[in-house]
Amino acid sequence: MTSKAARTLRELTRCVNKFGRGCGQRKHELLSTLENRALPRAADVLELHEALCFLRAFPDDASLLTKVEHMLSVFAERVDVRRHRNELADTGIAGTPIHFRFFAASAYWLARRWGAYLTIDWDEFERRDQLELWLTSMTLYCETQGLDAYAFDVREWIDRLKGPDETDAKFLLHRFERLPMSRRAGEVLLEDLDVPLALQPGPDTPARTREKFLSAAIVYQTRPLSRQRPTIEEIAKRRITSRTLSSRKGRKVVELARAAMATRSRDLDAFAYGSYQDVLINECAGGIQIACIGVVPERRLLLETLYGYMVIKNGVPVGYGAITGLFNSVEIAYTIFDTFRSAEAAMMLGCVLTVAQRRFGADTILIDAYQIGKDNEDALRSGAWWFYQKLGFRPRDRMALRVMRREQKHIKNDPRHRSDTKTLAQLAEHDLFLNLENARDDVLGLLPLADIGLQLSNFLARQFGADREHAARACSRDAQKILGVRDCSRFSAGERLAWKWWAPLVLILPNIEHWPRSDKRSLVRVIRAKGGQCELDYLQRFNDHHRLRRSLRQLAASGS
Repeated sequence: MTSKAARTLRELTRCVNKFGRGCGQRKHELLSTLENRALPRAADVLELHEALCFLRAFPDDASLLTKVEHMLSVFAERVDVRRHRNELADTGIAGTPIHFRFFAASAYWLARRWGAYLTIDWDEFERRDQLELWLTSMTLYCETQGLDAYAFDVREWIDRLKGPDETDAKFLLHRFERLPMSRRAGEVLLEDLDVPLALQPGPDTPARTREKFLSAAIVYQTRPLSRQRPTIEEIAKRRITSRTLSSRKGRKVVELARAAMATRSRDLDAFAYGSYQDVLINECAGGIQIACIGVVPERRLLLETLYGYMVIKNGVPVGYGAITGLFNSVEIAYTIFDTFRSAEAAMMLGCVLTVAQRRFGADTILIDAYQIGKDNEDALRSGAWWFYQKLGFRPRDRMALRVMRREQKHIKNDPRHRSDTKTLAQLAEHDLFLNLENARDDVLGLLPLADIGLQLSNFLARQFGADREHAARACSRDAQKILGVRDCSRFSAGERLAWKWWAPLVLILPNIEHWPRSDKRSLVRVIRAKGGQCELDYLQRFNDHHRLRRSLRQLAASGS
């Protein structure tokens, strides 16, 4: 790189997250210098791309945003992007390929949308011998004559079996999606094969360069970024407005979320199985939106409510996570994408916490130990534990509290003190909790809900043994009788599925036969809401059903 280009790019990187008088104009000048200048190193191309993505989310003014949008719109056409295409693989930059072992739902989605660009990375395919065993299941019976006689390897067979306009990946995924077995079984099989895929760049294939969703006015960044951490009072008082999107607009948000995962070689079930009919946009101040995406009824959890969410800043996805709710408590996973970690991560988490409190009815918020470093080296090195501790999260474990207080004394005596890896690992062994009201024990992370599943298995094994199909029919019939439901045929498909799931649980609820009729009717509404269009309706009905909550706590406490 020439000396001038090097200085220009370095200066842009230094000033990209600085705001105030004259900053926008200087950034505009620097971008104009770099706009048509080819950069010799792949790392420099990536550096420029990240600066542009950051400025799209945090623009100083309309003029700068116009410049940024134009440069991103033609970024794939840059000479340096084409020159370093292979070195830039898996960066999510438009014009570069993505390699990943996608979970089944995401692989099927990519094959349907961009099958012409999706291929199998045979050099990385370690389990191709196992795939060969399934060739006869993917073909017609008449083809076994040749399959039995010729010893082509599996790659040669796929090339022979696919159509002239199909890629090997599109053929394979299309056939797997139609195997004569349940969809879930087919997905387990495909994921066990661990097929490595490569998504080649196309004009509209997923790319971070193109990620944008606009449903609100742009808020320009005219003052320095906030480094303040939200307080419990601010979480409770923050103003947000929420609206449920139409199915058409909801689909756009789900597709954006899935693409944002694909471009970063990630996967999230809540997005992969996202429901177009259950998307809630929460508008916060400063151009921040929290888009909550519910899961289609057939992929929901039995008890808890699961929503994936995207953190959107001025239409740009800057982070994501998941909210799992029950018993007026939630577990939150929170990630800010690397490009935006220098910008208001704590404040944006505060918006997520407000959504959890306001829309999920939570007075207790849990951060799972994995998120803060347990079996997670990245989180451990990043000091995630202290990030959440400074926001007010605390462990319930006594030993972890002692270690925390010891470290706080060290920091008080020496502000430069940093917890070593061993100490962080000790702290990260235990979940963190934020109590917005008085601390309770009947919350996620403390209630042994998994034991309810074991009790259900014990009940079904005693009563029905291997004939689980009969169990489903009998439990459904008996639950209808106990709860006074004459006919489930008028339920929606999702409601009927939820009834099938919940029927065995109904039968083992303590003293269910003696519940008041009003509580039984309310339980029917809870179950139907589990399979309804918006799962937040189920969460509210569950949280308001105090007798059901007491019964489940009793079940969970009675052991396995």
